[in-house]
Amino acid sequence: MHGHSLKNYLKTYRKRSGLSQRELGQLLGYKNQGQVSRHEQSKTSPPLVIALAYEVIFRAPVATLFLGTHDAIRTTIEKRLAVVEKDLQGRSAKGPDAESIARRLEWLMERRGLLLRTGHDSRRDDKHGRDAVGA
Repeated sequence: MHGHSLKNYLKTYRKRSGLSQRELGQLLGYKNQGQVSRHEQSKTSPPLVIALAYEVIFRAPVATLFLGTHDAIRTTIEKRLAVVEKDLQGRSAKGPDAESIARRLEWLMERRGLLLRTGHDSRRDDKHGRDAVGA
């Protein structure tokens, strides 16, 4: 992670758009601005449908809008994948189990290689590779 990221950038995008919390809430189908406020303050996480609606409204990927949350999830998943890989490497199996383990290890290695080759970074969302959010 580069520097400190907020859990989400909803308020930044909303302010940039000029929308009020009430107006954004209306677009999302809420009766008032309370849920928008709770999402902006990271007091609650929006349901998937609402997170995707934020993406449509602001034309920014969910991973960018919720950058801090996304980075935390990525870190957790990468650690868990390393544990799974180490577990698979420690197994000795014969027959169909060996093929299954080899297939999973191959997928893990391909996944790791793909991430290294592409330098994937969800914070980069425009065609010029500029930071999507000025954090």
